[in-house]
Amino acid sequence: MLRLFDRGKREETVIVQNLRRIGIEIHSTCLDEDGQSRVDFGSHVSGSIDGIIESGVPEAPRARHVAEFKTHNARSFSELKRKGVFEAKRRHWCQMQVYMMGTGIERAFYVAVNKDDDELYTERIHYNPQAAFEIVERGKRIALTERMPPPLSTLPDWWQCKMCAAHDFCHIHHTTECVNCRTCAHSTPLENSTWTCELYNGMKLEYESQLMPCASHVLHPDLVPWQFKGGNPVGNGAIYIIDGREVINGSGQGTISSSELLHGVRAPDPNQGDAPF
Repeated sequence: MLRLFDRGKREETVIVQNLRRIGIEIHSTCLDEDGQSRVDFGSHVSGSIDGIIESGVPEAPRARHVAEFKTHNARSFSELKRKGVFEAKRRHWCQMQVYMMGTGIERAFYVAVNKDDDELYTERIHYNPQAAFEIVERGKRIALTERMPPPLSTLPDWWQCKMCAAHDFCHIHHTTECVNCRTCAHSTPLENSTWTCELYNGMKLEYESQLMPCASHVLHPDLVPWQFKGGNPVGNGAIYIIDGREVINGSGQGTISSSELLHGVRAPDPNQGDAPF
């Protein structure tokens, strides 16, 4: 998957060069010193644009366009040619709507490459303000919710799930691999795209500090497969039922840290002694 993503990035360079060769004025690309443009709507919803076209698109030479570049295998490319972006690649269409909303540009220029034979497909996309608004608002709701949304499918071999970085989490172990502030039950995402810690009275969490959580880290109930019994009435931890026993996740006497829980450590059983679960 990493090599596939790298292929897409390399293709961007070729596409930009080809567009410039036919007279399209494009900037804010991977080839430019200032890099790509970004749009930010707050609430942790943002994105990076492949390029901004000022002029030169053959069908509308004086119109500005948001540029979007994608690579496809032969099957996907064939479907794209038959159906167009809206029907074949709705996610890409939504992506361009959001970028048009963020830049104030009312056209997008979609360039697709068939990785099997280098055939190109291009399509101009018109701005749909209502659709763009709804897409952004949906992103904000998901980003700010306290609970994890359900997976797209309950089938582990569903093609969209297989392409997702969260596949193993949703369909195999349902256990986070990360101990950081964003997996902690005490952290809260805010509308201004920052994170705060409720344990420390709403203290703002800078990105660097999020990578090194404090000893009071508590695994969010949605990020582990164990039954959540509630908060620890004595401290700031969470009580989970693991192998039929109550385990307190947090810091302090009688608790187990998040790192220890993820590595199979638990409190000693007075009848059996230490044992991994």
